[in-house]
Amino acid sequence: MHTTSHPAAPTDAIRFRDALHFWLKLGFISFGGPAGQIAIMHQELVERRRWISEGRFLHALNYCMLLPGPEAQQLATYIGWLLHRAPGGIAAGVLFVLPSLLILIGLSWLYMALGNLPLVAGLFYGIKPAVTALVLQAAWRVGSRTLKHPGLWAIAACAFIAIAALSLPFPLIILLAALAGWLGGRFLPAVFKPATGGHAAGLGASAPALIDDHTPPPPHARFSVAGLAKVAVVGLILWLLPMGLLAAWQGWPHPFTQMGWFFTKAALLTFGGAYAVLPYVFQGAVGHYGWLNSGQMMDGLALGETTPGPLIMVVAFVGFVGGWQHAPLAGHAWLGASLAAFIATWFTFLPSFLFVLAGGPFIEHSHGKASLSAPLTGITAAVVGVIANLALFFGLHTLWPKGMGHEPDLWSILIMTAAGIALLRYKAGVIPVILVSAAAGALLTLTGWRIMPA
Repeated sequence: MHTTSHPAAPTDAIRFRDALHFWLKLGFISFGGPAGQIAIMHQELVERRRWISEGRFLHALNYCMLLPGPEAQQLATYIGWLLHRAPGGIAAGVLFVLPSLLILIGLSWLYMALGNLPLVAGLFYGIKPAVTALVLQAAWRVGSRTLKHPGLWAIAACAFIAIAALSLPFPLIILLAALAGWLGGRFLPAVFKPATGGHAAGLGASAPALIDDHTPPPPHARFSVAGLAKVAVVGLILWLLPMGLLAAWQGWPHPFTQMGWFFTKAALLTFGGAYAVLPYVFQGAVGHYGWLNSGQMMDGLALGETTPGPLIMVVAFVGFVGGWQHAPLAGHAWLGASLAAFIATWFTFLPSFLFVLAGGPFIEHSHGKASLSAPLTGITAAVVGVIANLALFFGLHTLWPKGMGHEPDLWSILIMTAAGIALLRYKAGVIPVILVSAAAGALLTLTGWRIMPA
């Protein structure tokens, strides 16, 4: 049977303009974290538009989940690439995050310019305990999906001890977890077999699609050494050029240059979703560089949860606040802050594009490999312990704002408890929980029931 005339035909039926319109729309409505974002793409692309089949969609998703980086954004990049080559992938990935970046810059400016007003301070007073509940929910959600064996519970516990008690660096914990997963995959394969379905579990099948299960990959999706080398060289240039310009302009120790280097490393460690890398971002941005404090980090996480796009976009807030406080340009705090937000976003997401564009052809011609999935299972187990430590840290700073030797903040405990019950027991949405908690904090502050510290 001859198939030489088929590879490009299905995608020719989808106009690039129509794809751009969808990716832009997705960038504005992609609330709900990776599960919600993937569900939106599945509903639109698999069920309604039938641009891609269920099998090809899940095949792409499973491999995006193996990569460091936000899997929903990478999935959009992958499908855009499959439909319209590299320009389609770049457009899909950029439009997935651009609305979130612009919205976060605006909200970050309001936060820094007006954050000392009693109303704004009250809003964030209520948000902080809700964020603690959100992080606890993330630990529970990842743990319930991952920790199916006592061995995986042991990895999670070791990771918690390693970061909470021993203060081991996050990259080392991830490396040790991957090693444990690799060894477990060889000697205990049943234990380290990943849960099937991932974020897409429960999604229904669809009718035949333009890119169906048996549609041959288009020509650009065929692996070649020359294609891989081209993507690698272009990616290296796109990393070296801005990094070199920043170093030449401001010097290596300057916050702009250090942000580029730090967020490059963060981008390579985002296995298991944004909550997995938040402890590393927290360690570096708050503990090592001091670009912002722990309270500001929690506020940024809340803003990231309530805006469209991947949660890892919180790096834009981190960059903005760091630039505002430590790198004003020409006497204007907002100018340095906005540039810092773009720097953080560029270096965080550049590897995601390169992974998809370079590995896409391999993904199209490969199927599940236990040698790849077992280390990921080990990493995901460790992530549960790391996220639990982050929740503990946030809880201590929120519920005992003056330290463990002082009385706890009973209003914060009440808000956190209510938010946790709403999230875990009643499966309430993230945005309503944050909005109600913020309103409660504002009410407590404006009525004088809770006096904000000076």
